[in-house]
Amino acid sequence: MTNNDVFRRIRYTFDLKDSLMVDIFAAADYTVTKEQVSGWLKKEGDESYREATDTDLAAFLNGFINTRRGKLDGIQPELDVRLNNNMILRKLRIALDMKAEDILETLQVVGFRLSKPELSAFFRKPGHRHYRECKDQILRNFLMGMQRQLRPGDTSEYQQDTDENTDTASDNI
Repeated sequence: MTNNDVFRRIRYTFDLKDSLMVDIFAAADYTVTKEQVSGWLKKEGDESYREATDTDLAAFLNGFINTRRGKLDGIQPELDVRLNNNMILRKLRIALDMKAEDILETLQVVGFRLSKPELSAFFRKPGHRHYRECKDQILRNFLMGMQRQLRPGDTSEYQQDTDENTDTASDNI
């Protein structure tokens, strides 16, 4: 998944306006403009599309944590220069104050089964022998599960767009 896709999915799921997204960045002491946010949310074919860096997404997720859970006193954590799906999942778990059972339930909403030990492997340090890389499919299903929990019954264009990679027999006719 691209950073831009994660931005779009979180924005849609939580119904965040551009101005609120700018405020979320500000909560992480990171300055962006509405134009930058708008460019990150565009589709790749759009001429005003801008690619979001790992640092941009890390700042947003840190701000999301600060906005949802409250800003800790003292110095803000350094922004990650390289992000991976494990880190994104961890930051979302912290921001949403989710326990392992909550994440598994969210995945279950979209019919994705994962065991508790498999999930805990994503939150281990990379050098740990039980560490596992969180693949795009798992992060995508988690984000889709959150969307379906927070916006049940929503059959908007975005939900259909996120399922565009699903092959069906009718597509091949």
